[in-house]
Amino acid sequence: MNDNQSWRRLATALLIAGLLLLVGCGGLGASPSPTTAAAVSVTNASLSFGTVAIGSSMTVTDSIANNTSSSVTVSSIAGLGSGFQVAGVTLPLVLTAGQSVSFSVKFQPASPGTPSVTISFEDQNGQALASLSASGNAVAAGSQGTLSPSPANLAFTNVQAGSFGNLSETLTNTGGSAVTISQANLTGAAFSISGLTLPLTLTPNGSVTFTATFTPSGAGAASGNLSLLSTASNSPLVVALSGAETAAGQLALSPGSLSFGNVVVGSSSSLTGSLTASGSSITITSASLNNSEFALSGISLPATIPAGQPASFTVTFTPQSSGSTSASLSFSSNASNSPAGQSVTGTGTAPTQHTVDLAWTASADAVGYNIYRGTVSGGPYAVVNSSLDSTTAYTDDTVVSGQTYYYVVTAVNSDSNESGYSNQAQAVIPSP
Repeated sequence: MNDNQSWRRLATALLIAGLLLLVGCGGLGASPSPTTAAAVSVTNASLSFGTVAIGSSMTVTDSIANNTSSSVTVSSIAGLGSGFQVAGVTLPLVLTAGQSVSFSVKFQPASPGTPSVTISFEDQNGQALASLSASGNAVAAGSQGTLSPSPANLAFTNVQAGSFGNLSETLTNTGGSAVTISQANLTGAAFSISGLTLPLTLTPNGSVTFTATFTPSGAGAASGNLSLLSTASNSPLVVALSGAETAAGQLALSPGSLSFGNVVVGSSSSLTGSLTASGSSITITSASLNNSEFALSGISLPATIPAGQPASFTVTFTPQSSGSTSASLSFSSNASNSPAGQSVTGTGTAPTQHTVDLAWTASADAVGYNIYRGTVSGGPYAVVNSSLDSTTAYTDDTVVSGQTYYYVVTAVNSDSNESGYSNQAQAVIPSP
């Protein structure tokens, strides 16, 4: 071999080695390393569409997020078919660092079955960036359950600002197969629901009743929707919500104050007052009376008072000691002037001490006398003196106001023999 041939062979070997080196290093025109699947994610990686009738469809919203610090490009979506479609994205989709984009998956079956697919979001090299599973149950039209609302719409009327209104809603499965309610989406900040725990399955003819609440915020009329996502043929079922707010009414108390005057300690006196609503009905939730010598009765709370129709109440004063006293009676409600109240005053006075003075004609051989008292004419009687009274007069200071007493007297001689009863005397004690 001459030197020229040896040189050519060496050059060829070096050229091949250089090409292999370029290939091994990726070369100047090589594609960048593909993004790993963990760098991109979907919010819901498993979507179940339940039962959908042929000719109908169900759509679920999802989102895809780029969790890396650089842009990622979704070039294709694989795994579609069997009635599953993806909408809401335009390919190629460039996701900047940290960006999230919503999309929707629609299940619109063309034939009966239980299809299940894996939907992949792929980069330009066909590598999956993120994936999700989707499954559904396709049935013939007419074999699905159907949700029927009662009432069809909920309208709240005349709910006062600062208060709330409740209405009941019943959902009934009127179809031939079970229905599973998976989501209840509510719009309108003034509305809320309670008593509906999801997911919930209703058998044919089965029903559930829950409560919708309207809480006005001072903005006047309000509207919203309750959207129920289910496996029913008419999913999503939308129940329209509306609310009408009325101005808060005012509560008036009559009279403006309650004055009991003088009341004997230990006894009671009662006065009646009234509550009147104006503008709109008022619900009284509680009442307070800050003095234990006064008591409120005659009204059961909470109580709703229609506009223009007064409601009465009673305050009773039972003084425990002598002297003037006062209290504040206050009613809390949804009225614009809540709490509304009145002052209550009274004076406790010491009870009047009544006495009964008795006198009789002396008996010739008597050394003393016994005095008997009863509360029924003709007796029975009980002796009231603790020892023989040697005089012909006696003062009874143990009588009670408002009571009627009957008295008789007996004479006792030196042998301790007691005579029969004298004629009966009656005494009526004033009150107080």
